Parts: sequence; structure tokens; C-alpha cells
Amino acid sequence: MKISTIGKYIDQPVILNKLDKNMPALLVGVGGGFGIYDSLKSSKKTKDKKQKFYKNMIVISSTIAASLLGTRGLTIGGKKIFKGLMERVHITELQKVQTQAVENFLKKVQVKDSGVLEALQTAKFKELSIKQIELLNGKLPTSPEKEKLFSVILPEKKNLNSKEIFSEIKRLSLLGFIPVAGGVAGGIIADKVTHTNNRKGTANKVKEGLYQYLANIFLCNVGAGAALFLSEKFEKAKMIKPLTPMKKLAVILTGITATGIIGGSYIANYISKKVVNPLFGEKSSGKGLYSERKPEAVDIALHADDIATAGILSGFKWIEPALPFMYFISGYRAGTGYRN
Repeated sequence: MKISTIGKYIDQPVILNKLDKNMPALLVGVGGGFGIYDSLKSSKKTKDKKQKFYKNMIVISSTIAASLLGTRGLTIGGKKIFKGLMERVHITELQKVQTQAVENFLKKVQVKDSGVLEALQTAKFKELSIKQIELLNGKLPTSPEKEKLFSVILPEKKNLNSKEIFSEIKRLSLLGFIPVAGGVAGGIIADKVTHTNNRKGTANKVKEGLYQYLANIFLCNVGAGAALFLSEKFEKAKMIKPLTPMKKLAVILTGITATGIIGGSYIANYISKKVVNPLFGEKSSGKGLYSERKPEAVDIALHADDIATAGILSGFKWIEPALPFMYFISGYRAGTGYRN
């Protein structure tokens, strides 16, 4: 079994549609479960547990709601109020498109192999198995008709140009900003509801929101885009050979490390000291680079979403439905105003 076949399997439109459909339930289930767990372990006092629970539920609900609105948009009474950043067609529409592609192919190409015919009938309404993908690849001769069919049921990874890269960076950065903003808003509301609001708590939420967005999302995206842009220029100048998806992934991760992980925390801390603290009447806690907020093991783990971003820019489409789940953690931390 080839790795490329596994990649084709999980990048099938029907698989992506299923992943996207199940993401809200996963977000609510995991987010709610974490909120309950975090509340129970917070303190031995019943009053503190209740207060922590109320705060967690408000922050989690706000973060998830913002994330779902951002990805799916808003429809009221059948009218689309605004579009989402990750909208997909309904499964029935997808099935119509795939059925039409298969029927058009069979009109032009005579297929006698029963296994191939069975696989093509499957492709109309469901995802193909790995065995069926290998069968179609091996038994169908190369032709324009085959390429047209595969572009619908087994689309290739898209090689983004520089313009498309920065358009995608913009979309992914906005996708990460929305749950962080939702988390900060939810945290401020939670403090007011539980009568624990104060300027320091609000400042901490704003500062953690900046840290999560700049260090863990935005600047990592910028680094990824810059690395891809430079590699494209080198390719055009024939200084390097065209990159395979895996080599492109390595280039993107290098850009993420250089710009996001290393520079992100510095910029976030600098803004917190020079802008946020004076705005809320706070004094800086020290002169060192990490006196405001130093990176931790969890922050490094949060860069899994950057690996996901790298995967998307490299053409691995199956990663995209998981992004809201990954960005949820950054939104939650921002909403709690986490500081080391």
C-alpha cells in the first residue's frame, strides 16, 4: 500500500464532509468535558468550584460559538446573514456532483471490469476504500477522461502560487483570531457575571489573547507564507527543483519556527508591556524578555495547529476540519487570562 493512496483516501471530498460535519459535536463534547474537569480540580471549596464552573462554561461556550460562527457563518430563517470561512456544500450536493462525474466518464469510456464498475458506483454516494482507489488507479488507463473524473472524486493536492498562499494565510489567520477574540470576550463576561471583574483580570485576558494570537497563530502563519513565497521565487529562478508536498511541509515548518515560535512571544510580550499595561494602569513585572509571559510546554504543544496550517498550505486538505478544535485551546487560555 502506497502512502500516496492513504493521502488520497483521507482527502476525498466525502471524507472531508464527514469530518467537518462531526466537528461541532467534538468541540462541544471535548470543551464541555474539559470545563467540568478543570472546575472539579480547581479547589476543595464548593463555592470556588461553582464559580470556576460558571466561568469555564461561559468562556468555553463563547469560544466554541465564535469558532462555529466563524467557520460556518450564520443563517436565520433560511437567509444567509454572513458566510463562514470553512463552508462546505451539503452532502446531497456533493453526491450530485460526483454522480454526474461518474456518469459522464462511463458515457465516454467503456468499462467491463466488474470491480472497477462497483468502485465507480460507490464513488457516486460514498467514499472509496483504499483497495478501490488502488483498483481505479491501476485498472483505468491514463486519459483526459480519467483525469477529469479524478479531479472530482480523488482531487490532487493543489500547488498554491504566491497570491493564493497569502490569501490562504489571511483566511487561516482570521480563522485563528475569531476563537481567541471569543475567548477574551467570554472571559470578561464571565468575570462580570460572577462579580469578580477587575482591571488586572481584564488586562490579563487581553495580554493572553495577544500572546496566543501573535505567538501561536498569526506570526507562525506569516512565517509559513514567507517561506513558501521565497521557495517559489527560488523555483522560478531554477535555483531549486519543484518541491514535493513533504519538502514543502519542511520549508513551511522552518518558516514557522523562525518567525512564529521565536519571534512571536517577544512581540506579544513587548506589546503587553508597552501598550496593554499602560492602557489598564498596570506596571510591568520586570525587564526581562519573558517577565510578562514565558513559553511553556503547553505553548509548544499548541504549535500543533501550526503543523496543521503547514499541512493545509502543502495541500493536505483533511487537516482543515480539525483547525477549530486546535484553535479552541488558544481561545480558552485567552479567556481565562492565563499568565505563568
